[in-house]
Amino acid sequence: MSGLRISYDLGVLTQEMMAADPVEQFGRWFEYTRNSAILEPNAMVVSTVGLDPQGNARPASRTVLLKDFSDSGFSFYTNLGSAKSSDLVANPNVTLLFPWYELHRQVIISGKAQLVSRTMVEEYFHSRPRESQIGAWSSKQSAILESRQALDSRFAYYEQRFADLELIPVPDFWGGWQVLPHRIEFWQGRESRLHDRLVYVLQEDASWNLERLSP
Repeated sequence: MSGLRISYDLGVLTQEMMAADPVEQFGRWFEYTRNSAILEPNAMVVSTVGLDPQGNARPASRTVLLKDFSDSGFSFYTNLGSAKSSDLVANPNVTLLFPWYELHRQVIISGKAQLVSRTMVEEYFHSRPRESQIGAWSSKQSAILESRQALDSRFAYYEQRFADLELIPVPDFWGGWQVLPHRIEFWQGRESRLHDRLVYVLQEDASWNLERLSP
């Protein structure tokens, strides 16, 4: 394992290069990433903290797709009965990690999650491919599944159930989460592992303070 190393030499990051607002800076990096060869540039690792059956705090991470971002927050959609949704109901503190390895970059967003409005949920749900809408009805996300055949059978059932409907209804158990950030870190890999780490921290007056961290 010790031989698995590369030199990070694709760029530098200085405070002078950064936008005054971290969401604008994220937009710059995201647009650059979207125009690169990276697969799923909007893929992010969502980390939450929940409780195990004994009541002990336990972290959990999974990859989901960012679907919207603005000054209002960073949004993704999911089953509201899933493990991550249950975690966020109990503890809304969350981090989002964008691992853009090929660019020697990553972004870490720390904040609190709140439910997306039902209007936004319905608008996004109906923008999805029909098969994905049926898939949302078919999966009891995070629940134990007896077999793949059982899942396929549920999909076939809902496919038939909605065959005559042009507009598939949004499941009550399906929705979205919007993360309101209070800290956003931009990381650029550098040679000799002396990476550039610049972090925006939200202040009480709603302004952002930009600081450099040791690598």
